[in-house]
Amino acid sequence: MKSRYVIIGAGPTGLGAARRLSELGEKSFIVLEKNSWPGGLASSFEDEKGFTWDIGGHVMFSHYEYYDNLVEEVLKGDYTEHLRESWVRLLKSWVPYPFQNNIRYLPNQEKWECVRGLLPGERSEETPGNFQEWIHSTFGKGIAKHFMEPYNFKVWATKPEQMSFSWIGERVSVVDLRSVLKNILLEQDHLSWGPNNKFKFPLKGGTGTIFRKLAETIASYIKYNSQVVKIDSKAKTVTDAEGNVYGYDFLLNTAPIDILSSRWLVSPAEKLINAAASLRHNSVVVAGIGLSSSRPDSRCWMYFPEKDNPFYRVTNFHNYSPNNTPEPGQGRALMCEVSYSKDKIIDQQNILKEVEDGLVNTSMINEEDRKDIISRWSINVDYGYPVPCLQRDEALKVLQPALESMNIFSRGRFGGWKYEVSNMDHSVMQGVEWAERMINGQPETTYRIS
Repeated sequence: MKSRYVIIGAGPTGLGAARRLSELGEKSFIVLEKNSWPGGLASSFEDEKGFTWDIGGHVMFSHYEYYDNLVEEVLKGDYTEHLRESWVRLLKSWVPYPFQNNIRYLPNQEKWECVRGLLPGERSEETPGNFQEWIHSTFGKGIAKHFMEPYNFKVWATKPEQMSFSWIGERVSVVDLRSVLKNILLEQDHLSWGPNNKFKFPLKGGTGTIFRKLAETIASYIKYNSQVVKIDSKAKTVTDAEGNVYGYDFLLNTAPIDILSSRWLVSPAEKLINAAASLRHNSVVVAGIGLSSSRPDSRCWMYFPEKDNPFYRVTNFHNYSPNNTPEPGQGRALMCEVSYSKDKIIDQQNILKEVEDGLVNTSMINEEDRKDIISRWSINVDYGYPVPCLQRDEALKVLQPALESMNIFSRGRFGGWKYEVSNMDHSVMQGVEWAERMINGQPETTYRIS
């Protein structure tokens, strides 16, 4: 079977590309999806007790009119809208997010340590060489010690000194001494920072609803249960696990670029294998704890830098939509995220028990609440976040041009391996912009190869 365009993966990027190809009048394309459902990392699941869970804490916010219009079309207004309320659990108390802008909530000793680290002469003025040095030069030793270092290791499962800081952009709120002191002395909060301070969420079916409905608009072009196992760049063919062969003129890959480059390509060049091997990612267990009892709690999600729990983030998923619990508007759905890697080992066999204990330790639930737990759900995600490691940019400079010389284009969270442009809107638009480049020759702006 031959198509002008073959797309690997029916996640946000692959679906965005397919939808835009269709809109532009292209009919010679096919999407190969390994699962029996669309959505990729933006899929949602209903457990045996009737709780809905996402693969991590997705929310809808956007930088793009096209994406906004697409979401409106597929959801038809069936969504909730929220003002972000997020907190940091630290020293047995709660600090509003961003932590660095609200240290007035800390005990006096820790508050002073954070302020002292921001004083003139306390921070290095040398150009940082890695994320660890950037943290210290930007936030000082106090904020680094109490939040930035432990939290980032918990998220990335990678030591900050092994990461670059080129990805920061709007992902991290920086801080200045004047604002910190003003907030402390005037006892005021700084809460609205960031692009996701307002967000939407599907009324029913979790985040996956967006992509299920999007997939329905191009259903005839998607082949499910089609796991790619081989790509012959010379013959321009893709082979799946069932032995089906698909010819192409142009290939869009949204699967991990390291797998594509070192496992799927027939006889890959050594430089591609080496570049792929230098990329790093973490893995994530998403654990859902469903309770029959309710408790007033307006918070959206919470961050956890300390060691009395295994998770880096907990989402009050029942607040996103009343339909995320079996009885709409009743009960609680606590969605917990735990990262791991070879540098951060977890006990996967006992992780649900450790999550439950961590919820008690951090006052998210109490001992009495344990009797109300009616669901314990989890999913293990091998590729959780693409780590912006020190070698990443150089590796992509090798991989992406080499692949494009073969008419292979790799985009999306792991296809492009750039965390800074891997939100849902970014991911959809990477596919949309690729399609516009293919059909109209328009340059891509969201994902750039430098």
